[in-house]
Amino acid sequence: MNDTIALLERRRSAPPAVLTGPGPTAGELETILTLAARVPDHGKLAPWRFVVFEGAARARVGRIAEMIRLEDQPDLDDKARAEERGRFARAPLVVAVVSRAAPHVKIPEWEQVLSAGAVCMNLIVAARALGFTATWLTEWTAYDARFREAIGLAEHERIAGFLHIGRAPPVEDRVRPSLAAIVTTFPG
Repeated sequence: MNDTIALLERRRSAPPAVLTGPGPTAGELETILTLAARVPDHGKLAPWRFVVFEGAARARVGRIAEMIRLEDQPDLDDKARAEERGRFARAPLVVAVVSRAAPHVKIPEWEQVLSAGAVCMNLIVAARALGFTATWLTEWTAYDARFREAIGLAEHERIAGFLHIGRAPPVEDRVRPSLAAIVTTFPG
């Protein structure tokens, strides 16, 4: 079997809480991000960018998430507070893929958004090819304007996904849709 096909057949998401270290080295991360950026990008706009959370930055961004949640829910219990503080520490490394889609004279914003989604998938495949597991999540932090501003996003930027990267034990596959349920052949 072709190595690429085998790699794609083995791809699974794992809950970030089961991801362990070590995470990617600086060289491996550079490879992952370089390959993630090799996606269709009409107009060569690079309508996406990366924010990397590693080491102590994971705890710092978790405290930001906790503070924002406390603004909305001042009576947040200790368990929920700890969950927010640990949100970005569940995996050795978290990469935010940021969509910078914006109006353009030739390239529809929708195509720019799709390009950011392709970056997320390339990142997952590149991480897997290097022996890691990568899980693509958004969660509430991706949609909260205060959080996005606190991590340095511009007003028009959106989070396409938080990619949690680490090592995971084998994960059982989930049920996948049958092709008969999702494929239509247009009549000729």
